[in-house]
Amino acid sequence: EMVARLGGDEFVALTTGPGTDRTVDELAERIMNALVTPISIDGRDLLVRGSLGIVEGPAGERTAAEVLRSADITMYRAKSAGGNRSELADPEADARAITRHGLTTALPTALERGEFFIEYQPLVHLGDGSVRGAEALVRWLHPQHGVLGPDRFIPLAEHTGLIVPLGRWVLEESIRQARAWRVRHGGQDAGPLRINVNLSPCQLSHPGLVQDTVDILERAGVTPDALCLEVTESALIGADDDLLKPLRRLAEMGVDIALDDFGTGYSNLANLRRLPVSVLKLDRSFTQGMQQFPADPVDLKIVEGIVTLAHSLDLAVTVEGVETGAQAEQLRVLGCDTAQGWYYARPGPPERLHDLALADAKG
Repeated sequence: EMVARLGGDEFVALTTGPGTDRTVDELAERIMNALVTPISIDGRDLLVRGSLGIVEGPAGERTAAEVLRSADITMYRAKSAGGNRSELADPEADARAITRHGLTTALPTALERGEFFIEYQPLVHLGDGSVRGAEALVRWLHPQHGVLGPDRFIPLAEHTGLIVPLGRWVLEESIRQARAWRVRHGGQDAGPLRINVNLSPCQLSHPGLVQDTVDILERAGVTPDALCLEVTESALIGADDDLLKPLRRLAEMGVDIALDDFGTGYSNLANLRRLPVSVLKLDRSFTQGMQQFPADPVDLKIVEGIVTLAHSLDLAVTVEGVETGAQAEQLRVLGCDTAQGWYYARPGPPERLHDLALADAKG
């Protein structure tokens, strides 16, 4: 009944009346078929692809603005699925998209208002059970949605570029906490507990990474060996020398570099020769097969092989996702160096790590 151009390359078609379910499907098919034919301009054939978002429902059930918003969200969902296709609107998908948009727009002010905080999960030495440090895990205390884990907002921060200032804040807070642990645990001259901080691909390529890290360490009065930067294996697949240069400079300073989620990125093992890493951090998927008894023999062989390879290259091995004492013992027997997981402690406030480390010192 109506076709209108909303702007740019976006159009809307409206049809009403009985039997529109079938009519809409036929209309979508006609539109897609019409776009299949190449358009000839100045002797060149141009191919046009289309993505359609279809919204169905009784007239008057939603306002015109709500219908258009749902159609727009659904159209972008069709685009992200590869394009040249149609998708039917889904209220749950709409709600997720609206929430995602709201979180994206709220990110900059959230950092200014101090809505982020850090929880720490202990890193435990498998040989003697002592606490060797902790991984810093950022959380967002959102005014409406409560505490959000990094999976809810880190991808959004990456997409918007806010990950750079957010990552810098996490590094500053974590290094400050490492100094506080050093002073409380063993005095001014004692070696600090190591703090592990995740480094995103966007931060890795940021030109100020090395200088920011140096400045933060110097201001806090903390030596570089107190810091371990974790980079996912997938972020370094195919990395050229320019991308690896800042990591090499940090490693030369004494900062540890951990290859996170090792074993999930399908990288060439030969890359280990040129990566400036000192720690391999096994993905939690390797420990899941050890929850049952007897443990999965394939997982045991894989972990054993990785540990042997790592130690032959003078690399330490850390394992994530340890949830039982049986897992911890099996990993110790296999030669893994450190571990973290709910068996030891869930991520929590910094005071908990101090208490655990103090208990080790007294023991």
